[in-house]
Amino acid sequence: MSADSQSIKAVSSEKKNLLFLLLAGFFLTNALLAEFIGVKIFSAERTLGLPDAGFRILGYTLNFQLTAGVILWPVVFVITDIVNEYFGKKGVQRLTMMAIALIVYAFIMVRLAIWLTPADWWAQSASTKGLRDLNQAYSQVFGQGLFIIIGSLCAFLIGQVVDAGIFRALRMRTGAKAIWLRATGSTLVSQLLDSYVVLLIAFYWGADWPLSQVLAVGTMGYIYKFSVAILLTPVLYFVHHRIDRFLGKELSDTMMEEALN
Repeated sequence: MSADSQSIKAVSSEKKNLLFLLLAGFFLTNALLAEFIGVKIFSAERTLGLPDAGFRILGYTLNFQLTAGVILWPVVFVITDIVNEYFGKKGVQRLTMMAIALIVYAFIMVRLAIWLTPADWWAQSASTKGLRDLNQAYSQVFGQGLFIIIGSLCAFLIGQVVDAGIFRALRMRTGAKAIWLRATGSTLVSQLLDSYVVLLIAFYWGADWPLSQVLAVGTMGYIYKFSVAILLTPVLYFVHHRIDRFLGKELSDTMMEEALN
């Protein structure tokens, strides 16, 4: 192998490693953040200054009152599709297992932090702001229930596996064309499962919610995720374009072909 060939190969390898590192860092950061900010339930309508939706679903009047985690989970699934495009199903599997391991580790460390005995002055330090016991508030916010943690992890794992599988199947049928179809199609199906699995485990089994309520709340969540997935399609094309420019056409085409193996 000539010196020029070795140099080109080294540059290509460096670009591939840097791309995977950037995607992995963004993926893991968003997955971890989504788990922790998800304890907050927000009103999408009131955030946007709109009247409550008031949908009637299975006997329930529901609005878009969603976990804050839905802000980031669609982004996680978009990154999943990008990783799948350039690094294949194995790349997605590696990141998924890393994310689950880090989330479990993070929850263990949070539980340890909650268990620590607080300093008296710190527990009372926010009393002037209406919080009589800051430690209790800390425990309430970060101390998610076991069923919620298990449900979230199961939904994440199932969603990632389904997303990667559908994306790969569509990629083999469409080739390099129709990015929107394989990315949006795989995300819509995986988000559908994600929306209901977490509620079934966390609230149907863990909190004795009636199945009708689980289906109703899950449907509202999926409507939101469906809408966001469609809106993120131009972002997907933009990121894809930037990556192709960074890699160069030849390396980009080679990586996408290797990703199918």
